[in-house]
Order: sequence, then C-alpha cells, then structure tokens
Amino acid sequence: MRVSEKYSTLPADEKGIHIINIRAIEDIGYVRTESTLLNSFSQDPDANCKYGLYFRDGKRKVDYILVYHYKKSSFSRTLTRRIHFNDLGPRSLKQDQPLPGKGGQVNMQDIEPHMDYHEDDKRVRREEYESNLMQTGLELERDEDTKIHGLGFVKIHAPWNVLCREAEFMKLKMPTKKVYQIHQPHGLLKKINSVIQKITEPIQPKVAEHKHQTVKRLSYPFSREKQHLFDLSDRDSFYDSKTRSTIVYEILKRTTCTKAKYSMGQGEGRKKETTLLNKRRKCGKYGITSLLANNVYSAAYPLHDGDYEGEHIEPNDRKLLCEEWASYGVFYKYQPIDLVRKYFGEKIGLYFAWLGVYTQMLIPASIVGIIVFLYGCATVDENIPSMEMCDQRNNITMCPLCDRTCSYWKLSSACATARASHLFDNPATVFFSVFMALWAATFMEHWKRKQMRLNYRWDLTGFEEEEDHPRAEYEAKVLEKSLRKEYRNKEKGQQLPEEAANKWRQRVKRVMAGVKLTEKEKLTWKDRFPAYFTNFVSIIFMIGLTFAIVFGVIIYRISTAAALAISSSPGGRSNVRVTVTATAVIINLVVIIILDEVYGCIARWLTQIEVPKTDKSFEERLIFKAFLLKFVNAYTPIFYVAFFKGRFVGRPGDYVYIFHSFRMEECAPGGCLMELCIQLSIIMLGKQLIQNNLFEIGIPKMKKFIRYLKLKRQRPVDYEEHMKKKQRYEVDYNLEPFAGLTPEYMEMIIQFGFVTLFVASFPLAPLFALLNNIIEIRLDAKKFVTELRRPVAVRAKDIGIWYNILRGVGKLAVIINAFVISFTSDFIPRLVYLYMYSESGTMHGFVNHTLSYFNVSDFQEGTAPNDAIELGYPVQICRYKDYREPPWSESKYDIAKDFWAVLAARLAFVIVFQNLVMFMSDFVDWIIPDIPKDISQQIHKEKVLMVEVFMKEEQGKLQLLETWRDKDKRKGENCNNHSPRSSMSHRGSISSCHSCHVEV
Repeated sequence: MRVSEKYSTLPADEKGIHIINIRAIEDIGYVRTESTLLNSFSQDPDANCKYGLYFRDGKRKVDYILVYHYKKSSFSRTLTRRIHFNDLGPRSLKQDQPLPGKGGQVNMQDIEPHMDYHEDDKRVRREEYESNLMQTGLELERDEDTKIHGLGFVKIHAPWNVLCREAEFMKLKMPTKKVYQIHQPHGLLKKINSVIQKITEPIQPKVAEHKHQTVKRLSYPFSREKQHLFDLSDRDSFYDSKTRSTIVYEILKRTTCTKAKYSMGQGEGRKKETTLLNKRRKCGKYGITSLLANNVYSAAYPLHDGDYEGEHIEPNDRKLLCEEWASYGVFYKYQPIDLVRKYFGEKIGLYFAWLGVYTQMLIPASIVGIIVFLYGCATVDENIPSMEMCDQRNNITMCPLCDRTCSYWKLSSACATARASHLFDNPATVFFSVFMALWAATFMEHWKRKQMRLNYRWDLTGFEEEEDHPRAEYEAKVLEKSLRKEYRNKEKGQQLPEEAANKWRQRVKRVMAGVKLTEKEKLTWKDRFPAYFTNFVSIIFMIGLTFAIVFGVIIYRISTAAALAISSSPGGRSNVRVTVTATAVIINLVVIIILDEVYGCIARWLTQIEVPKTDKSFEERLIFKAFLLKFVNAYTPIFYVAFFKGRFVGRPGDYVYIFHSFRMEECAPGGCLMELCIQLSIIMLGKQLIQNNLFEIGIPKMKKFIRYLKLKRQRPVDYEEHMKKKQRYEVDYNLEPFAGLTPEYMEMIIQFGFVTLFVASFPLAPLFALLNNIIEIRLDAKKFVTELRRPVAVRAKDIGIWYNILRGVGKLAVIINAFVISFTSDFIPRLVYLYMYSESGTMHGFVNHTLSYFNVSDFQEGTAPNDAIELGYPVQICRYKDYREPPWSESKYDIAKDFWAVLAARLAFVIVFQNLVMFMSDFVDWIIPDIPKDISQQIHKEKVLMVEVFMKEEQGKLQLLETWRDKDKRKGENCNNHSPRSSMSHRGSISSCHSCHVEV
C-alpha cells in the first residue's frame, strides 16, 4: 500500500481536516486561493497521475521534483508524522512549525537516544523550507512510499497566479494576440529560396517547429496589468514545461532557509552545539543551492515529458526529439533546433546550434583539404627533391646519426619518407593555410549572424542577463568572515561574563541572522589571496608536469632509437624511425587522455577554493583554467615536434647530448613535417575515438550494466517490484545528473585547435573532424534525451566566453601556421634556392645544396663509428643536413651564410604571412555585418508594431473615458432639468439624481 503525504486542494468546510490559509498579498501578487492542507490517504497512485507527471488529482502538473534521503525508523517516523499533522494544521504557515523537543505531547528526553541529530536537523530544515515554498504560492505533494527505498520525493506545482507573478518579475517575453507577416524575399531571391527548400526538403526534420514560418506573434514582457494583450486562449500551454520549471527553479533559489530550529538533548555538551553551528554556517541565503550542498536534499530536477520508447506511449516532445534528432538514422538531417530550445532551453539550444554551424562549415574545409591532399598525391612523382633523394645513382653517403654505435648510410634509404613528406609539404599547403585562416574568420561571422537570427526567433533581442544569486559556498564564506569579525570586536569590547547558556543562545541567534551579516560583508582580494597563490603555484606545477612528461617521452624516443640502431636485426635497424615515432605518439596519447581527466578535476577544485560569487563567475573561471591546462596538455607534444625537434643537434663528431648520454633527436632527411603529421593525426583521431566517443558511449552503458547486475543479485521480490512501471520522478532520478556544457564545448574547442592550428601539416584534419562531429551531434543528443536528467532551462543570448576563446584560437592559428610553413617545412629553403642559388632556375640540385660536407678524419676521439666499412667501402667524406662551411674552408664547420639567408627569408615570410592573413581576416569581419539586414528590419518592425498596439490601447481608454463623461453629463442635465411637482416627487428626483451619480 502506498502512503503519501499530500498538499492538496479541498473545500474549506471539510470536517476533520486542519486547514492552512494563505492570505492574499496584493502588492506582491499573491491571490486568495482555495485552502491548502497536508493530508494522508491511500488509493491507487497511478490511476490519474499519469505515472508521476501529475499530482494525485490528475489535474495539477508536476513542475519540479525535490529528492531527499530518510531513514525508515518506524518509531521516529510515526512520532514525526504525528507531531507534523497534529500541530501544523491549525497554525499559519508563517508561524513556527512545532519540532521534536519543543512543546509536543511527547517527552523528548525519553526518546532522545533513538534520534539521529543530523538527520533530524535535515528534516527540520526540509519542513521549514517547504513551508516557505508554500508561502510563495507553490503547491507541494510528498511521496515516501516509492520503489527506491530510503528516498522521499516532493512534487512541486506552480499554479497560474504564481506563474504570472514570476513571469512578470523575470521579464519573460510571451506571445501577444498581435500577429504580423515576416519579411519574405521577392523576385529572384524568392525563386532561389523555393528551389533550395525543395532540394533540402528530404533532409529537414519532421517537426512542426522546424517548418518555414511566414507569420510571427508579437512578443512582449509579461505583465499582469496587460493580460488582455496576450494570447491566453489556452492557459495550459501558455507556459510550456520548460518555462514552468525555470520559474519554479527561480523560486527555489531565492527562498531562504535561515530559521531552522533544533532542540538539543540535555547533557549532549558542546560538541553537538558546535556541529549545529557549523551546519547552520553552511546554510546560505538562497535555499536550494545551500540545501543541496549540505545534502539536506539529494537532488532537484524538472521531469522529462514522458517515455521515449515502448508501446502505447502518448506523443510528447521527448519522443519526437528521440525520433527526429537523437537517432543515428537521421544523421543526414538538419537539427530541430527550435524544438531543442523548447525542451531544453536557450543555452543548450545555442550549443547545438553552434555545433551544427561548425559542422556545416567543416564541409567546404574538408573538400579543399581533400583537394590539397590529392594534389600532393598527383605531383609526388614530379617532385624533383624527392626524385633526387630516391636516385641511387647520386650515391650520397650520409654521416652516422650517433657516435660509435651508428654507421654510415645511404641517402636513398630515406626515399619513402621523402615521397610521403611531399603529400603534406607542397605549395598547396601554403594556400590551404591561408584558406583556413579566412575560413575561421568566416565561420565566426557566420555564427554571429546565425546567433542573431536565433535571438530574433526566440524573442531574446532585448534580453539582458541579470546578476545571479550568490552561490551557497560564497554566502557561507562571507558568513564565516562576519562571525570572525564580530568575535574579534566582542573580544576588544571586554564584555561582562555571562552564563554559558545565554552565550550560546546569543551566538545561535547571530548565526540565524547570518543573512543580515552577509549583506554588510564581501570577499576581497585579501581574503582570496591564499586561493590565488595556490592557483598560480598549482597551474605552474601542472604545466611543468606536462613538460616533464613530454621530456620523458623524448628520452624514451632517444633511448629506443639508440637501442634499435645497434640491434642485430636488419628489420629493426631499417624501421627505427617509424617504430619510435608510432610508439612515442601512442604513449603521448594515453598520457594526454589520463591528464585530461586529472586536470579537469584539479581545475574544478582550484575554482572552488577561489569561492566565486555567482555561478556565471564560477563557470567562466573554471573554463579558463580547464582550457589552459588541457590546451597545454594536448598541444605540447605537437609543439615540440613542430618547433624544437632537430633544432639543436650539433654536427658529426660534436653532437649535443642530454645528461651526457642521450643525443638530441633530429628530423628525417625529408623534414619534420611528416612526423608532425603523424603526431597530429594519431592524437586527434585517438582523442576523438577514445575520449569523446568511446567514453561517452561506453561509460553510460557500463553504469547501466552494473546497475542491472546489482538488481539481479537482489531478492526476487525486489526484482519483480523493480520491473513494474515506476513513477516518472523515480525513473528520472536513476538518470545521470546534468553536469553542464563545459565538457561538450571543451572537446569541440580542442578539436577546433587541431583543425586550425597545425592545418598546414595535416590537410585532412577538417575531414576527420567532420566525420567525428556527424556522430558527436547524435551522440550528445541521445545522451541529453535518454541518459541525463532534464536540465533546468537557462536563458542565454550567446555562447559566452567560448566565443572569445574561439577568436583567440583563430588568431593564434595564423601565427602558428606561419611558423610551421616557415620553419618546419622546406617551403622557404626551396624558394631561397630557386631564386638565389639555382643555376637552371629549377629545383635540380636542391638536395645537394642543403647537405654539408664532413671529413671523417675530423671525428673527435671516441666518436667515430665502430664499423666504418659497413657499406662495403671506406668513406672519406660524408654528408649531413645543415648549412655549414665545408672542411676545406678556413672556418670549417661554422654556420654558413646560406643559413642566415634562409633564416632571414623565414622571418620575413612569418611577418608578411601573419599581417596579410590577419588583414584579410579583419576585412572579412568588417565586410560581413553581424546582424542580417532582414533581421534588423524585423526587429525594427516589432518595435513599431508594439508602439502601435499601446497607442491603440491608450486611444481606446481615452474614448471609453470620454464616453463615460458624456453619459455622466447627459444624466446630470436630465436631473437638473427635472421640475418637482410635489415633495414626494422632489425627493424622488433627488434620489434619481443620486442614483445617476452612483451609477457613474
């Protein structure tokens, strides 16, 4: 049998029931309603409530759920209910509710050993908080007899008057009765749009919200005084479920919990009193955040609209989203963004809209990247430098790559590497770098325009974010500061000694009045200095840790390469570079994935100790720290290969060593660009496949499987009960809580960096990002619809700090690509040779020009190769890649002037490329307006129409007033012109005149 505690609406004259009247307060919008009571009953719970979507009466919709843990102690539960029901009824909710140990019919000293003081304190705070919620006009219903043992649920419903009051406070724009035509293109544009609509019709989602609209309702901030202007034909749908839950959550946030009572047992001592004080310090000014932080409530969430799969399911938005959005079978369709916004709110809607725009913009970038890659494939056989390296007739003998153990080798053995390098190191990659810089600028402008269109469609054009409520942790910290300050002032005052009980009573009163104390205090930089110092030291330490790990991988590469070089296996010696590169990149990938999770947790902890005031400030600081750490973690190995590998290697006979044991790495004869491409591709694809997709799919499946195994181990009775249909709020409680959009944005921003920062070395990066995002959109959609609790809808008009991060990454990409083309690839040395040193005006002789000479007699003692005749002939002169003077020069082995010429050309290219591309990006930014012309016209039209509506209303009021005045004047004249014939008739005339005035 299900026993429920219910706040229900019954006639006021019902006998035997204690009624709690909530008086109307006209100035803040409270209205007189039917009486509300707390009552217990037993009947079929699923008869009319649609499995938890409505109250037991089947009429009032559940807008929000509060969940709490309780201990099923029969004695204490019976006592609590008896006191609650018997004492709460005849008293107003504004009065103090009776609590254990104060005034009841039971002696608390007799039952005190059976009570859990912490649980009792939580229960008292819940009762007080729920009482305060009822004072705001909300209606509550409790359910503790659920299939999830030890959990109680409080269902919250917001009646019409509360919704109207809060909508006015929150300045929610609601549709009015006024309907106007949306501007439609004419002539050629109209024909083009109609053709595009017909072509794209198969890829449009089949939802009503996504259809092309020709008319739009005029929206205006809701006002109870102007309710006649709004379309109230259907009150049930005027406030949708998303808006209702937002309004309730706003009430939950601002409802205070500062007067909770607690009666201490005699002889329990100071320990329990101090525990209570510490708990009260944690109870902040704004209830729900404080209560969740202190585990008074274990969860708070709005309900999903219903089930999304199964037979005989009523149509609902969740089911529609699952079919038309959260399914891999519709990957080729557009997203129903308007329906996503209607169900999840503007903030989540903007995220998926941004992700959709980003994915669409990757299509042209992928096409151009494929063309660039195919150009490299088509011209590989015509590349003169790689042909010279592969030509064995040149018979170029290269110097040993290390001292003693390494021997001489043929340049033609690096033929495969040289040919592969040309696929990514060709003139087309320079064009692709310029193209991607302009693409990033175009993408940002396109998103700004799309964002403005969404703001217009979603009635957010005049929306301004208000200052958020302070966080519970901030309030607790301020309260603690206030108490310390008051205590110091008291010590200075040297007050007269008082009894311990009086001291404690005053101290508790001061804590209960903590809200007043916090209004006078705030946290300054001095209060936060220890946290700031900890943040600085921790971030520096973690960045140093990342560098140390990369350095460790470098040592691994060097030592492994040396071990394989002296291997007796010919296959091991021939594949040294491939083996070392592949294994090192895999190690880097594993370390990056592990550190990503660690850095995410550390960034959250560092932000928490800063104690930001609002949730928005907390989120922005968390994003900055997490992005900084994850950016360094993901790109440090790539930066090493791009800009540091092979720069400080020395020369034969005088190589540079680390710790006198490990020789610095150098690039392959074809350059480091090929290795950079391998590093970038493996890390990018590995992160997307393992971290973004496998984790997001595998971890929820694993958790569900573990819950299933735990359930199978339970008793058969429990298993059969579990298999029965649960209430909606029970099913939603088992879903994962919504953790915010930061992880979703973060993985996309890191991917955006892979696509733009080093695109010169990997033209196929946009293609792999596109393929990943096609899956990512449906994966995230499925997670939001089926695996997460429904998040509270949050209004937002932009993507916030993420837009600034995107712009920063786009600017940084221009600089990095300039350095990659200039210093990592051989593009600049080829241009210098072609225009300064080539005798035939072609690239013939380029390889010979880049190789310096070394006389083997100049080897220092102990550095010559052990096997000098491994090639089958004695070597007198060997070659190595560098610009140095030959051994027959007076300043042999010094840096040659060719090196300085190439370096000057590289620096000049960086300056020209950077300024030219940034100028072109800024030009694109300037030439494309942020607000589309048709949207600006529509916004102006809305303002004009709204003025017309109010002018007509004022004219109507004036006409009605004039009509009343004319009517009053005519009746007055009739009364004055009436001639009395008798006293009776005279008295009748006076009374008739009086009645005229009264009527007016």
